[in-house]
Amino acid sequence: MTRPVILLPGGVLPADLAYADLIEELGAGVDTRPKDLEIYATEKPPEGYGLEVEVEGIKRHADAAGFDRFHLVGYSAGGASSIAFCSTYPERLLSLTLNEPAYGGSVGQSDAEASRWREFDRISHLPESELMRAFVRTQLRDGVDPPPPPPDPPPPWMKKRPAGVLAFIEAFPRFVLDLDALRGFKRPVLFTLGGKSHPDYYAEIAKRLATIFPDFTLELFEDRHHFDPPHRVEVKRFAELLLTFWDRAETV
Repeated sequence: MTRPVILLPGGVLPADLAYADLIEELGAGVDTRPKDLEIYATEKPPEGYGLEVEVEGIKRHADAAGFDRFHLVGYSAGGASSIAFCSTYPERLLSLTLNEPAYGGSVGQSDAEASRWREFDRISHLPESELMRAFVRTQLRDGVDPPPPPPDPPPPWMKKRPAGVLAFIEAFPRFVLDLDALRGFKRPVLFTLGGKSHPDYYAEIAKRLATIFPDFTLELFEDRHHFDPPHRVEVKRFAELLLTFWDRAETV
């Protein structure tokens, strides 16, 4: 019997591109089902888009795969969607892996994390020509070089990303996590963190979630940042980490 896994990408790369190498490294014993974010299912973000849309999309994807319970892995916006799913349908999960989730709720945010949200709000008012560059820069530790710009011409899917980023910034704070459900989630939670990501954001989210989830493990990838994440750059180490983590989760 193969291990049921759903993989959610961030707000830029499509799931198949983001997870191709990881799926190969995990091997045939894992039934991996990458899933694109619902926000990109149409030409423009749906009117009134919220994380509820992503939550129900994950549920439909799991149902279509025949997964009653499954391991959920989410990166960035997919990580925020994964936390929201856990808050709504915790009984469906065998484990939860969060690779620098872009949002972890608003209750108990530190001053440092709140300052990042003020910066995101500022960025949301920039011209589209400046938006993506500023969005990347604000998530990196000072002195870390941003990744090179996309090829010219950019791939067709890239044209949807600026509107998607703006919709995420607006939608995340509107979603109210069920903290009681998260505190009652007894399955293991793994949080991976890049050492070169901005310390006022993802590390602060990790600290807060560690006080909420009963079984929480933090794994640091010292040389990674948000835009060269371990599932794409340190694939072997990340795959081995997941397999070991899932082995433990299935004995709980």
